[in-house]
Amino acid sequence: MSNKTAIVTGGTRGIGRAIVLELAKNGCNVAFNYSKSDDLANELLKEIEALGVKAMAKKADVSDFESAKNMVKEVKDNFGQIDFLVNNAGITRDKLLALMKEEDWDDVININLKSVYNFSKAVIMTMVKQKSGNILNITSVSGIAGVAGKALAKEVGKANINVNAIACGFIETDMTASLPEEYKKKMTEMTSLKRFGTTEDVAKVAMFLLSDDAKYITGQVISVDGGLAL
Repeated sequence: MSNKTAIVTGGTRGIGRAIVLELAKNGCNVAFNYSKSDDLANELLKEIEALGVKAMAKKADVSDFESAKNMVKEVKDNFGQIDFLVNNAGITRDKLLALMKEEDWDDVININLKSVYNFSKAVIMTMVKQKSGNILNITSVSGIAGVAGKALAKEVGKANINVNAIACGFIETDMTASLPEEYKKKMTEMTSLKRFGTTEDVAKVAMFLLSDDAKYITGQVISVDGGLAL
């Protein structure tokens, strides 16, 4: 970690702060963003610098690409390189869907998800040119095992409502018809069944999941991909 540089989003509190300090303790220069408290940011800056490494705090909106791009440029200009990106920034607006305001949904998508796009896009060319880099996304176990307020199937099951998803592989549609032939051939070879699926293949599974035959199936992602994910 010595003389390497990391960017950590949402660095002044909780998990982000702990990651910032752990990196600094191991000799890594650290730049972090924050959204509210100048006092917390300045306090953390002093702690990092006391460990003998360089530090930068930036008040930046992670949901805005220009803010992310400007921060990344500033870090590159000041530190010379960017070795690590930790996409940690996140908020909680957990509510049952029926009670959730549109702005709460938008805030979560923009801060928890769009920020990952913003910062990853902003750093990726630097890492490509360096031929090295490491991006770490801090997420939640809620994406693996759903909980009410985050997974609709968990939330509405008591009301006898099923919620499932179909994960499609390569299906013969107008969209896939425009793919280069060489790419389609390669993808076909990667599937166990050695062919693209048809829209009817998807429709049959959709019909099953929507029927009473599947009334005890909920919260599942069913892959219709010819074995591509294998």
